[in-house]
Amino acid sequence: MTVNLEVAEGVGTLRLDRPPMNALDVATQDRLKELAEEAGRRDDVRAVVIYGGEKVFAAGADIKEMQAMDHTAMVLRARALQESFTAVARIPKPVVAAVTGYALGGGCELALCADFRVAADNAKLGQPEILLGLIPGAGGTQRLARLVGPSKAKDLIFTGRMVKADEARELGLVDRVVAADQVYAEAHAWAAKLAQGPAIALRAAKESIDAGLETDIETGLAIERNWFAGLFATEDRERGMRSFVEEGPGKAKFL
Repeated sequence: MTVNLEVAEGVGTLRLDRPPMNALDVATQDRLKELAEEAGRRDDVRAVVIYGGEKVFAAGADIKEMQAMDHTAMVLRARALQESFTAVARIPKPVVAAVTGYALGGGCELALCADFRVAADNAKLGQPEILLGLIPGAGGTQRLARLVGPSKAKDLIFTGRMVKADEARELGLVDRVVAADQVYAEAHAWAAKLAQGPAIALRAAKESIDAGLETDIETGLAIERNWFAGLFATEDRERGMRSFVEEGPGKAKFL
């Protein structure tokens, strides 16, 4: 399989496994969607790490496969391409990308679907589609602009240039830069910590932020208000407040 789901300590690792560069062909895209949806459903998965291995995250689409597609073929495929990445973005749990080596084109777009990105100090990220006479087609024009702002996104997309890890952090494209041999451990530790938290409240926070970014502030506040009130019906809210009153802040256990 080109993508696998491995679960340990409440963390599901979506592991890309299509050597040598984890090129995201159609079969890999479809498998990614299938496993992202599975991770979202499974109760034993409380947080997710996306990982391409020690050497490379994902160097982009399978260009040979894409070259053989004409306009009609891509009209039929483009929605499925976006939906495979959107399935990752919509996992209702914290998602961390562990980025090693290259994260280019579709690889960068996949990292953008995570909530938090840990990158190796030798990582290189970018959206080079313009160099093929194309634009990003798996969410890059939308998610990158929302993450780093339109002018920085246009710089990366218009030029197709790669950025090293330190510049990616300065741009806000990645959140943390660590030694290459520590990337997965760092990402997994962060995810494992969140996996100990209140699952429904974490889902509420993620959906409120993500949905709010897509609308005006009044609608966003309504989304927040509905989730906030709804959480008063949960056992985790009862446990968290009881612990606060009886033991002080930060001591509640939600598992």
